Amino acid sequence: MSNDRTHKTIEQAEAEGKYIRKVRSYVKREGRLTKGQARALDTLWDTMGLDHSNGMLDMANLFGNDNPITLEIGFGMGKSLVAMAKAAPERNFIGIEVHRPGVGACLALAEAEGVTNLKVFEHDAIEILADCVPKQSIDTVQLFFPDPWHKARHHKRRIVKPEFIESVRQSLKIGGVFHMATDWENYAECMLDDMRQAEHFENMSATQDYVPRPDNRPLTKFENRGQKLGHGVWDLQFKRIS
Repeated sequence: MSNDRTHKTIEQAEAEGKYIRKVRSYVKREGRLTKGQARALDTLWDTMGLDHSNGMLDMANLFGNDNPITLEIGFGMGKSLVAMAKAAPERNFIGIEVHRPGVGACLALAEAEGVTNLKVFEHDAIEILADCVPKQSIDTVQLFFPDPWHKARHHKRRIVKPEFIESVRQSLKIGGVFHMATDWENYAECMLDDMRQAEHFENMSATQDYVPRPDNRPLTKFENRGQKLGHGVWDLQFKRIS
């Protein structure tokens, strides 16, 4: 006799027509597009936009070179990502963001700054890692100031958890770096604990906990204001070793 309670993957269940409630690490907060954001999405998507539906990326063909690739998850309005891409023309950058106004703002700013080494997705990062990013193709994965979901009952929504860490590991080249930053100490501690337990990673911190903010991560207005008020920011960098 078959057991209907047998565990199935989400994909198997969906293929059978079952509805699966996914726990998201974000809430869709669309907001209104400005005219500039709407124009950027309309006119720049063909050259800078990437679609989940197109499947696995061919990185060399996408950028026209074999330069190292930085992938940023949740780039917000894109200001820091564009600044990093402009400062490092010898690297390629891919950004993932679910909120449409942020994607439009990022595209508009990239155009204004003359940045050509940047492509963006408007989609869920979990699905992009699974369906579009080839294994061992990324040199650096960045996750800066993800939603902390600070209430204990919401911690399950935090994006940094073992299955996500494994997805990041598979996307990274051997020697590639997973760089996280948060201004919530509890989340920093949880990230550190999860990364310490993850196999195949090595902490790049000299003290085996946090690293100073690297020069290549721009200091945001929000972060600068927080520092003046005595608020902490914690950076973590872990290298894939196998």
